[in-house]
Amino acid sequence: MYAEERQQWIVENARSAGRVDVAAIAEALDVTTETIRRDLKVLERHGLLRRVHGGAIPVERLGFEPGLAARDAVLTSEKERIAKLALAELPAEGSVLLDAGTTTARLAEALPLDRELVVVTNGLPIAMSLSARPNLTVLLVGGRVRGRTLAAVDSWALKALEDTYVDVAFVGTNGLSIERGLTTPDHNEAAVKRAMIGSARRTVLLADHSKVGVDHLARFAALDDIDVVISDTGLDAGYAERLRAAGPRVVLA
Repeated sequence: MYAEERQQWIVENARSAGRVDVAAIAEALDVTTETIRRDLKVLERHGLLRRVHGGAIPVERLGFEPGLAARDAVLTSEKERIAKLALAELPAEGSVLLDAGTTTARLAEALPLDRELVVVTNGLPIAMSLSARPNLTVLLVGGRVRGRTLAAVDSWALKALEDTYVDVAFVGTNGLSIERGLTTPDHNEAAVKRAMIGSARRTVLLADHSKVGVDHLARFAALDDIDVVISDTGLDAGYAERLRAAGPRVVLA
């Protein structure tokens, strides 16, 4: 088993059991405890686990929301593949909404240079990266900026979205499950995401496989509110079929 496969196994087991134990993992995978401690250190640095005495706990169990930089360093190739696949959902012309987030930021970077689009976003980094593009009209949704995500939220953002209607909204999520739908740790961000979905003719969810099967505090959409889910091939095939049965079209990058 390669290090990446072992670390994915650790994260999946931590999420299903609520925590993992160093000695138990080492025995199960037939490696040394030092190897597992190194894996946990890597996973903590990537914002997926929080180390505790004798093991680790997944950050979502702690109610902990990793910062933007920590999330941006995780599953980078998967996010880039998702972003490239999402280009097929762009209108030939018109307007799109990009939710704040690390995968939507990669979609922003990949937007074609030969297409005239109006881009509405509540993500400061996204607005800054697109502001110099001559083929794009960038509209920044105002509001209070959350330092952890650099997303504009609260009443100003909600008011702006009330008066907005785009062709396609590309949204992200912290959690996606059959039972709970789409969830995020912060109620203010949940309200903005809910308003984004209501402001679009079609909604495309960009979510790597680590978000699937995870539930957070604030629910902002049901699966049948989403038209397309774009994830990566790390998503379990059986779970992907269950998602399709719940309503959205599911494509894997």
